[in-house]
Amino acid sequence: MNFTVTTHGRQFDRLGVMYLGDIEVFRTSTAEPTPDGIIWTIIKEMGQYNALWIEEQKIIFDLPNIVNDLYTGPLNTTLTATFFTVPDTESTAGMILPISAKRSVANMGSAFAVPSDEALVFHTFPQNVERAVVSLAACGQQAEEFWYTNVFTSNVDTFQSVTGTLNGYSPFREIQLLIDGQLAGVSWPFPIIFTGGIVPGLWRPVVGIDAFDLRQHEIDITPWLPFLCDGAEHRFEVRVVGLDDAEGHASLSETAGSYWVVTGTIFLFLSKEGFITTGSTPSINAPTPEIEISSSIVTNATGANETLHYTTSVSRSINISSSLKTSRGMRSASWRQLLTYSSQNGLTSQGLSQITVQSTNGNDTSASGYTNLYAYPLIVNSSFATFPGNGFGIKATISRGLTYNVFGVSNHRSDLQSSQMTTASVSAANNEPKTIETLHRMSQCNSGRLSTTQAGSAEYLATKHSSYSFGNMTQDFLFEGADLNAPTNATIEFYKRHVAAVNSSITENQETLVGELVKPPAQQAAMQDTEYLPAPGERSVRSLLGRGPGNAKGGHAIRINNMED
Repeated sequence: MNFTVTTHGRQFDRLGVMYLGDIEVFRTSTAEPTPDGIIWTIIKEMGQYNALWIEEQKIIFDLPNIVNDLYTGPLNTTLTATFFTVPDTESTAGMILPISAKRSVANMGSAFAVPSDEALVFHTFPQNVERAVVSLAACGQQAEEFWYTNVFTSNVDTFQSVTGTLNGYSPFREIQLLIDGQLAGVSWPFPIIFTGGIVPGLWRPVVGIDAFDLRQHEIDITPWLPFLCDGAEHRFEVRVVGLDDAEGHASLSETAGSYWVVTGTIFLFLSKEGFITTGSTPSINAPTPEIEISSSIVTNATGANETLHYTTSVSRSINISSSLKTSRGMRSASWRQLLTYSSQNGLTSQGLSQITVQSTNGNDTSASGYTNLYAYPLIVNSSFATFPGNGFGIKATISRGLTYNVFGVSNHRSDLQSSQMTTASVSAANNEPKTIETLHRMSQCNSGRLSTTQAGSAEYLATKHSSYSFGNMTQDFLFEGADLNAPTNATIEFYKRHVAAVNSSITENQETLVGELVKPPAQQAAMQDTEYLPAPGERSVRSLLGRGPGNAKGGHAIRINNMED
């Protein structure tokens, strides 16, 4: 699938979700435009939805936007699907079911808004399912957009006279999947930062990790099949929780702030028609998470609260197993998750400055052969100040990363697909297009590793009549493969890229494919400050930084003047 967007003028960043009927297949967000216009393209593998593509579908692309005298940026979108008829050696689900609000009949998007919506559906499975996987899609909005900076609920009024009420339920979030009221698995979310997040100058033109293609998290529910293939209706529910705290102790909350955009998708892999899957009742070992918290407040000479420091540590293990009899015979089915989370937060200058140091690590393993080892490190340091005449400034630095080590068969394609590519740009050696063979190297691999990091800093200064933002961002991306059966743990580099941007201009861009240079490093462009004009009624500064209630997610600057690429 190819999704291309052009826009110009003034506009907020927007969240978009694509559905086939009631089933979410793609979640994205938009960039904030320039007066002269910008364009971007997203290419996404959709083969995991083959069971839907073979039937007539209602396509709904829910991408709300406002165009008026103030917000002048329309979103001109083109969506193209390319279908391949070559044989596919990877099996895909024979049936796909939604965990959604099922509003396609009214030509509307089907995402739940949690917690105001109860993310709950009922399904009756066919009785010949041999494998089942649930993918969860969830991202925070409004008071939950910057959930990783939130404070404990007991501390929300620490700086009431300066910042107002802060957002609560702690900086920890857990997305839970429940089957008939029992925990089947969890997702500890990656901290998405949209193109207007923290300081807009950070994300021009290098957008935040996953902001254009929000990743779904897989939970293997195969151990539940002896229970789910009984011909009866079963309840599937998704919850978003944080932490409640009291007297230095914390436990999982029943809810979180408002709000999270949530859907789920159930992928069913079918065995021979007429065969009934049976087996043992699933054994569920999912103890309460181990949670440790601390917080301390320091006052200044006037007795007012000056600083708030708080730490959070959470670890959890889940192990669900059963014996399964399908048309292929008896086998063991299991789903195991081992997760750790830590966060250190400090609010200083009566809440005007904040540093967040967070780390999330997970190990998801299925008896089907699928394993995902992942890590999400994050450091954000932000501050704001007000000036005479209603002016203000925001300054921030950020360092973050995402690592996925996927072994075995993932429901969402790993992109370890044999191919041959002709580069669109020239090679460094002879300035001519060249063909790069990937078939041999990719055929040696049965696992993939994706690793990417971002580091940057930016400032935003606003006066009554104008505002300015300037910043820099560097991103490194690496995708490699490995053979788990090899005696050594050597990896094969498939794709690598280094990009740097300063004040909206690309200054470095080097890209290699299986070790071959795809395009030479870009020449450094001249630097230029970026100018914005403030929008009346835009979100408060503390809502931009996640330090208090705000309106729905939007942009923070509405005009930008920059050099053409």
